[in-house]
Amino acid sequence: MGAMRIEKTIGAVDIGSFRISAMIAGLTADGELVVLGSGHRAAEGIRRGYVTDMDAATHAIRDAIERAERAADAQVESVWIGCGNAGLLSEIREIELEVGGRRIDQDDIEYLMNDAREQIIPPAGAPRVVLHAQPAHYILDGAHGVGNPRGLHAERLAVAVHVMEAETGPLRNLMEAVQNAHLNVEGVVGAGIATGHACLSEEERELGVAMVDFGAEVTHVSVHVGGVLVGMSVLAYGSGDITDAIASAFGVRRTQAERLKCVYGSAIASPTDHRERIPLGNVGERGGAESAETILRADLVAVINSQLARWTQDVAATLKSLGFVTGRGGNGRQIVLTGGGGELAGLADYMQQSLAKPVRTGAAPRMSGLPEAHATPGFASLSGLVLYAAADPLDIRTSAGGWQSASRFARMTLPARLMRAIREYF
Repeated sequence: MGAMRIEKTIGAVDIGSFRISAMIAGLTADGELVVLGSGHRAAEGIRRGYVTDMDAATHAIRDAIERAERAADAQVESVWIGCGNAGLLSEIREIELEVGGRRIDQDDIEYLMNDAREQIIPPAGAPRVVLHAQPAHYILDGAHGVGNPRGLHAERLAVAVHVMEAETGPLRNLMEAVQNAHLNVEGVVGAGIATGHACLSEEERELGVAMVDFGAEVTHVSVHVGGVLVGMSVLAYGSGDITDAIASAFGVRRTQAERLKCVYGSAIASPTDHRERIPLGNVGERGGAESAETILRADLVAVINSQLARWTQDVAATLKSLGFVTGRGGNGRQIVLTGGGGELAGLADYMQQSLAKPVRTGAAPRMSGLPEAHATPGFASLSGLVLYAAADPLDIRTSAGGWQSASRFARMTLPARLMRAIREYF
């Protein structure tokens, strides 16, 4: 790794409600992404994606990035951060231009993009701010899916733009917590965008896929079609609510309940659960002595299942509202489960039975230098932030003048870049 020439260093901080994690990666001269160091710690001052204690959140962010810096033996001044919940809204907006049947040229594209910027970007001081404004594709006389309209004839030219907005106040709190940790904010990436980079293949995004990011206190449900995120919603329910239900049901501390869930818990019952007894307490946790109290594993699984039944109903209803219909005969194809809560044993199988759709567990792709502990679903959003920054997808708010290609935000290999260049310019 020491022989590699790093041309660009990327820092990322994923601010979750359970943990705050940081990663430092380097982009080599040949386009390879190398993880230089990463670290994480327990979250403080964050509740369901919102900053609730500025000082505590700032300290936790600073601690996480310092751990990553020590592992990387390098320092960063600016980072990309993920926005998990700040009143996020996601939708596709179409901006149209009358062409009059003539051939579309570069000026038409520039005019359309300028018009889109004016319509999409809210004025200063507005209660909401745009996080992403990415062109999905062009539309010629109602025909969708056009990647390059230049040189074609049409009466009307339109561009479909995926827009993600957040509430200004909560977003400013999130950014201020990072800035108070002596870091500049390079960019803010909305939920569903980063994890989509990490967990979804280009073919899945093209054909249509739903992604369920099961976090500690929130669940992000997103739908990707035609290579772009077309809808996203946030549920104020996470795997931590299952932990709370276990703690309440068996009268144990939350730390004990978390251990019961992770070590002995499962979303799928087995015939041996009614014969297996598991200990409730450890040394020093229940009255200062080791507890001999046990419970049936079947009772633990029953508590978990009762919570998951409610959760899957909410996920199914959310997917339906986003146009992704579950069940046999529905238009939805596949569901990808990720997030720390997605690591619960048997959860993918449970969802597949409940939603009657294929479900697989998604994690970040293997990257050079990525620790084994951070190659899990719980750290997918962190890896996705780095991958998003390296991909540098087109955004109409920051794009310069000139012809723009509405391209999907997939990571592209060198041959893919060459093929796209050939298609666009020859």
